[in-house]
Amino acid sequence: MDIREIEQKDNPAVAKIVRTVMMELGAPKVGTAYADPNLDTMFETYQKANAVYFVIENDGRIIGGAGIQKLDNGEDTICELQKMYFMPESRGLGVGSKMIALCLQQAKEFGFKKCYLETMPFMIDAQKLYKKSGFYNINGPMGNTGHTYCSVWMMKDL
Repeated sequence: MDIREIEQKDNPAVAKIVRTVMMELGAPKVGTAYADPNLDTMFETYQKANAVYFVIENDGRIIGGAGIQKLDNGEDTICELQKMYFMPESRGLGVGSKMIALCLQQAKEFGFKKCYLETMPFMIDAQKLYKKSGFYNINGPMGNTGHTYCSVWMMKDL
């Protein structure tokens, strides 16, 4: 498996992964990443300063991804770990930990001091992974992500 930065040709595959995983988990379509207006244009969304989205490719097929960029309507020193989703065949292989480490290293290089994320309460395995990576729970949402259904908020000091 190779981890690399997203390319424009990856847009349909990344959008499909996010939507597929959201449906697999029974997540609502509204108030989650499923309905994000930029989901079909992920490459273009991350073509700005201090932003990057990585994909995992296996045998020419995209099977997961995660990104980092400044938290919308947040402090300049806070980034957000975004759209970290993996197809079932990539789970349990350590790629989530590798992806988080890569994103956080990039965040540090960009000069961010903290990393924020949101998730849903039933995404227990994801929360365990985030805590293993040094994230801790906080009491409320930050920024303006539009993810009203996400009620677990976490932070990591970089």
